[in-house]
Amino acid sequence: MSRSIRFHHWVLLLIVLIGAFLLLMPTKVRPVAWTPPPAPSLTNGVYADNQRLKDVQPVGAVDIDGPEALLLEDDMLITGLHDGRVLRTSLDGKTRTVLTDTGGRPLGLARHPNGLLVIADALKGLLSLDAQGRLVALSTAAGGVPFGFTDDVVIDKPGHFAYFTDASSRFGYGRDGEAIIEHGGDGRLLRYDFQSGKTEVLLDKLEFANGVTLGPDDAFVLVNETGAYRISRYWLSGPQAGTHDLFIDNLPGLPDNLSFNGRDRFWVALYAPRSALLDATAQHPFIRKMLVRAMTVLPKPVEKRGFALGLDLDGKVIANLQDASSGNYSPITTVREYGEWLYFGSLKARNMVRLPLKTALQ
Repeated sequence: MSRSIRFHHWVLLLIVLIGAFLLLMPTKVRPVAWTPPPAPSLTNGVYADNQRLKDVQPVGAVDIDGPEALLLEDDMLITGLHDGRVLRTSLDGKTRTVLTDTGGRPLGLARHPNGLLVIADALKGLLSLDAQGRLVALSTAAGGVPFGFTDDVVIDKPGHFAYFTDASSRFGYGRDGEAIIEHGGDGRLLRYDFQSGKTEVLLDKLEFANGVTLGPDDAFVLVNETGAYRISRYWLSGPQAGTHDLFIDNLPGLPDNLSFNGRDRFWVALYAPRSALLDATAQHPFIRKMLVRAMTVLPKPVEKRGFALGLDLDGKVIANLQDASSGNYSPITTVREYGEWLYFGSLKARNMVRLPLKTALQ
């Protein structure tokens, strides 16, 4: 057999093996067909590309792994890290204190009026940390369904309730891509009652329920649906109490965490712009299942771009912050406004950064 024929045999065998892998490798993912709206333009319009995030400044500790959550208290930053630690650091990064190690992955942080630090831990559920360093599990399941991916948390002004998310009851931390590709609607918005210790489900069938925040006077709670490119609103008071609607739809990227400045602005972290490949295959479950298999050995089709939005109280875009240049700070997964600064955290970066608020609002 000539060398040329042997080469072609090996190529054919490789093609057969790749095809078998893409068609037959076992996977838990059961993609659901859906029709996403056409992605907004990043060339012009309200989401036009810019470099407003190019001049962000490092703040706090450096060489830390995945400072996702972010609180600023008494000129000290508190964040949760990939290795399970909750870290408090001075703004100059010279002082560091480990408050606790959850043994999981702390993704969301909120301070209760009584001083408790409440933690949404992807692996451990909803936790609380007191001043003596005692870590307590507040909630790990709701409606008979254990949390699969506890994501973010916010507490109302009286300290009666914590509102938090279970991003996906089927796919745990690190499997967000599978959950989003499946589009199975297994995310939930939850409410924990500090007085009774009970947890109730406010909304289910959400498409990867991610960031959560309360609106003015705690009248409503917003929740990001990463897999549907939208923010849903659940009314807590007034004539619409107990109902939900869309706050903003057809976002240009994957919404991650949410925050409210307490007065007139919401901030939305966008993990990345939308993927043309994911949108194009949305109506084809068979192809999406092959895509899941391919992603086990190939990089995810995610663009590396710093991206965040500011919204007014009606969901109108009032700030469009981007940076697609080389070496940008991304993915941005948390944005919080404190005083004259915007602070940014990231699931994968090695530090936190900040930007003057006046620059963001130009």
